[in-house]
Amino acid sequence: MSQTPSAISLAPGTRALVTAGASGIGRAIADLLLAHGARVHICDVSDAFLEDFVKAWPDASVSKADVSSEADVARLFGDLRSRLGGLDVLVNNAGIAGPTGGVEDIAPADWRRTIDICLTGQFLCAHHAVPMLKSAGGGAIVNLSSAAGRFGYAFRTPYSAAKWGVIGFTQSLAKELGPANIRVNAILPGIIEGPRMTGVIEARAKQLGVSYAEMEKTYVDRISLRRMTSAQDVAAMVLFLASEAGRNLSGQSIGVDGNVESL
Repeated sequence: MSQTPSAISLAPGTRALVTAGASGIGRAIADLLLAHGARVHICDVSDAFLEDFVKAWPDASVSKADVSSEADVARLFGDLRSRLGGLDVLVNNAGIAGPTGGVEDIAPADWRRTIDICLTGQFLCAHHAVPMLKSAGGGAIVNLSSAAGRFGYAFRTPYSAAKWGVIGFTQSLAKELGPANIRVNAILPGIIEGPRMTGVIEARAKQLGVSYAEMEKTYVDRISLRRMTSAQDVAAMVLFLASEAGRNLSGQSIGVDGNVESL
């Protein structure tokens, strides 16, 4: 009879890649994995954020990379191989908020940029990661979707479309990669405290002609627990999914959002 794990712990020497790992949710994920003994490589597009990360974690390794660029992602995985020698966990975290506006007002270039970063970037990273995960005998992929990946989101169509796409990508990969002992799950954060959400609320408030405080209350009132989620809440779920405790979870879309009821 197999033994059931009783605590969240990473396998010794776990090697993880966190995209957009130098700030926000990605930084919280990288910090927590490192604190639990993982060997972590991150990428980001911000020199300042990467420099701050290296100061905090001098033994971690970093690459400057835009996940929507095929050349950047190829270089990222070259860096990863040279520094970690392999991979056990991929966290596809990179994303942008995209434009706020009616579909007739959104520039096609802004649509493409949002899809390229939020969805195609996950494909490009998985494309390079899966052979490494198979070589390791299995592992975990955690894709960051959003509450916008289970609700329609008026005036945020590029973002919502990309995040719905992440769900389909996740469930398809879970079926494809299960026989190789690779678990694939999606996390759906909700209203996350931080500068990105502040910008989203500001843009929506401006569009509707209301104050920031009124718009923020509208968002929070749509959450059953009536509070925003922290980046650390999301990181804790990533740790669980990457750990032995999550060894039989795959193909799941897990909301970490206080139960967002609508957007």
